[in-house]
Amino acid sequence: MSESDVMLAIASQAIVIGFSVSVDAAAQRLAESEGIEIRTYDVIYRVIEDVQLALQGMLEPEYEEVVQGRAVVRQVFDISGVGLVAGCQVTDGLALRNADARVLRGSKTVHEGQVSSLKRYKENVTEVRAGMECGVGIEDAEDIKERDIIEFYTVEQVR
Repeated sequence: MSESDVMLAIASQAIVIGFSVSVDAAAQRLAESEGIEIRTYDVIYRVIEDVQLALQGMLEPEYEEVVQGRAVVRQVFDISGVGLVAGCQVTDGLALRNADARVLRGSKTVHEGQVSSLKRYKENVTEVRAGMECGVGIEDAEDIKERDIIEFYTVEQVR
């Protein structure tokens, strides 16, 4: 590796990767003074692994919604100081306390927000399984009606 390789890296703010080569002393000094990283390898798959890891670190992570469960609203309670609480029966999956929720009426989304409370009888719970009943509070929900569907979802990073 020579000074010209380091000069190219300086111009493009890159790192220098070498395979089965030595680094010239002048190139090493120039790289150190300019803050350019030089990496040398003797095994090709290590080069590939490091480049793949570097590229993954440069990419913005992708996220997707994962539906955790659904519940049908059987009854709506307006509790002073709390707001609307939906008495529900979980039809499939899980109702989760730490999830986001979407209130569906037919095929239309009426409201989206974070689950603010999840209770089974009078006990706070973190999840309720399919077939069970629960009370669900959703932040800022003002329009929940009987027979609405509450869809519980989380946003997870795609690998």
